[in-house]
Amino acid sequence: MIKVLDVELYDAGLDSAVSETIRQCGSAMPRQNRCISATGAHGLVTAFKEPEFKSVLDSFYWNLPDGMPGVWVGRRKGASQMTRCYGPDFFKQVMTDSASKPVRHFLCGGQEGVADELKKSVGAKFANHGVVGTFCPPFREMSDQEFKDLAHTINSSGANIVWIGLSTPKQERFARRLAQWVSVNFIVTVGAAFDFHTDRVVQAPGWMQRNSLEWFFRLMTEPKRLYKRYLEIVPLFIYLNLKEVFSPVKQTTATADQQL
Repeated sequence: MIKVLDVELYDAGLDSAVSETIRQCGSAMPRQNRCISATGAHGLVTAFKEPEFKSVLDSFYWNLPDGMPGVWVGRRKGASQMTRCYGPDFFKQVMTDSASKPVRHFLCGGQEGVADELKKSVGAKFANHGVVGTFCPPFREMSDQEFKDLAHTINSSGANIVWIGLSTPKQERFARRLAQWVSVNFIVTVGAAFDFHTDRVVQAPGWMQRNSLEWFFRLMTEPKRLYKRYLEIVPLFIYLNLKEVFSPVKQTTATADQQL
């Protein structure tokens, strides 16, 4: 693990995260409700601004580096094996690699009908027919009883992994609450993966993703919904990391001046 804006990010790469997730869904493994988030600049900046949300991420088993900026910072700090673990890619690879294994999946998120549509897409695109249930959360806050009822449905389905496709920070808070009552191996938050893999939203070209320009592509395709987020998140992420880089230099200089 490597810390970026004081949040520990997974640094062993996408392939390692996928294989380890599937391994831990084996029948002999305990069901520990381990939460995994795909955390990009939005999540990291939100955690910096909101201590309560940082405590949510700190409680997770893994925070996968969802965006290239987090990877670049992690590599600069010495995490040479770190790669982007983009939520939609993590979802796709786990679904593909577990298609012939007894790993069961439960889809939770999206607008009405999206999770059901995704179940069909998973079968058609990834040849995975192990989706055992779907649920569309209401836009309002769910009560504890509603979470208990959802957990009962999930537990009855025999799911190993619950996939949550909402938005940050709602999906991470949702995962943490669900973990109180459910009995699964993993609860994984993957953001827009539901919309991307049902072709409701177009993904940025690969070259834009590799060069950390996906935010710009999404801003151009969904300006009304995303402009406030990116006008704040992108500059603030850059500023906070630059501040972290130069702060030790300032502290060292101040110490040296005192000694003189």
